[in-house]
Amino acid sequence: MTLILTFLGKGGTGRTTAAIAAAQKLTNEGKRVLLVSQEAGPALSILVGATVAASPTAIPANTGLAGGFQAVQPQTTSLLEENWERLKKFEAQYLRDPFFKAVFGQELSVIPGMDDFLALNAIREYTESNQYDVIVHDGPGNQSSLRLWGAIGGVDWYFRRFKQVFQTSQFYRSISPFIAPITGAIFSSGLSGDIWSQPETQSVEGMVAKGKALVRDPMQLRAYVVTGDDEVAIATGKYLWSAAQQIGLTVAGTFVNATASGQPAEAASAAAAFDPIPVTALPFCESGNRWQPLVEALPALTEPVSVPSAMSVDVVASQVKLFLPGFDKSQVKLTQYGPEVTVEAGDQRHNVSLPAALNGRKVTGAKFQSGYLIISFG
Repeated sequence: MTLILTFLGKGGTGRTTAAIAAAQKLTNEGKRVLLVSQEAGPALSILVGATVAASPTAIPANTGLAGGFQAVQPQTTSLLEENWERLKKFEAQYLRDPFFKAVFGQELSVIPGMDDFLALNAIREYTESNQYDVIVHDGPGNQSSLRLWGAIGGVDWYFRRFKQVFQTSQFYRSISPFIAPITGAIFSSGLSGDIWSQPETQSVEGMVAKGKALVRDPMQLRAYVVTGDDEVAIATGKYLWSAAQQIGLTVAGTFVNATASGQPAEAASAAAAFDPIPVTALPFCESGNRWQPLVEALPALTEPVSVPSAMSVDVVASQVKLFLPGFDKSQVKLTQYGPEVTVEAGDQRHNVSLPAALNGRKVTGAKFQSGYLIISFG
């Protein structure tokens, strides 16, 4: 099973440096490691002392860095072309008269948000290749990164909810007898039966369910907050920690980088802010001897973690507890317009995945206590 590590924090706090040090530490431990950077430009190549390309590149030993891991900077335009060609092949396989064949991937421009989805799919493919024990993800580290990982659950909700609404509608019941012959006429494979029961549809559902389980499993995906010891960096990191909790992403710890002045990091403020997750102070390192002290200072990165769960359920008491440590009551909004329970906190909206025993039941009360949103059901 491949473990994915990702890093959150304010810009300029040293997320990329922490990611490189983590890749080196895990390589030293005998792991097969791939460092995936979403940041375009030469910075990563300069830091690792080797040219990093759009396909995995082996990092050799160089001044201060032992190397031995691979690194890649996916190019969005190339990923867009590759996935467009896959779509065209899929379309040609099933449609008698494909209509995407006249549109070429080289003509497509990248629209906002597309780069994140393409990067997520690339990480999925690297994970499923079974070539790596650990993938170290150096992304934007902000709400954009959280939307990337949270999108999997969002897609699952859209798929389930609209499928349910559509299948229970009078319109669907009226047209369902005609769906099979129509789809059989359109699709070259001669599909029959309900479109929702087709292997292609079910495979998409299965992929989304697998991705959703990955986000909630800290042995498959975990985040670390990287911060400085100043008030703004700590507050930003705590906000991102809380936002990660909201989508079910486990934050396994916090790294406090030393100040630019060369003084050792003061971790006391961060330790208080991020209690009860572990906080590690990273040393200040001269540029010529940067990596070894950082590698040695990092904690174990692949061991099981003991941190508060994002959500806990007490079926007997008919309660759900959500751990949102960086928010207060005024920043959290709970709504239930239909069967779904929706939580808004910060700049995110999340539909709570309830167990069968509570699914569809009405919310009878909610309170915010010691960082927990406690929801009661009737």
